[in-house]
Amino acid sequence: MVQALKKAGSQEIGGILMGEHIESEIFRVVDITIQKNCGTVFSFMRLIDSVTQALRIFFEKTNRQYVRFNYLGEWHSHPSFSPLPSGKDIESMYEIVNDTEVGTNFVVLLIVRLNSSQLMEGTATAFFPNSRLIPCDLLLET
Repeated sequence: MVQALKKAGSQEIGGILMGEHIESEIFRVVDITIQKNCGTVFSFMRLIDSVTQALRIFFEKTNRQYVRFNYLGEWHSHPSFSPLPSGKDIESMYEIVNDTEVGTNFVVLLIVRLNSSQLMEGTATAFFPNSRLIPCDLLLET
């Protein structure tokens, strides 16, 4: 992800997060997609076609253990702004979590950027269908 952020420069990039349920309220991101060339300095647009194919492959790799491995949410960069959800980000996440075809109990939005030392920093927020959002702890594993 860091290499993609460096390459994108001031353009927003993003993708989806696929994860593993570790224990109650603890999830590990185990795979991501990186969708390029769909962002500007001010926005990022996710392409549905790339999401469905990536999820299909992920579910095959994890033997369709949907309770343990599943779609967690979305990520994108804010290279020129604070890595906090914008009004449009919040609106988009509520559209996803309330979409019955997606069928999820919650979704996570991870927003990242490279700081002045070229280290990745970010925030994670969980969105629930009842219009509730909760900031999440974000731990980077090495």
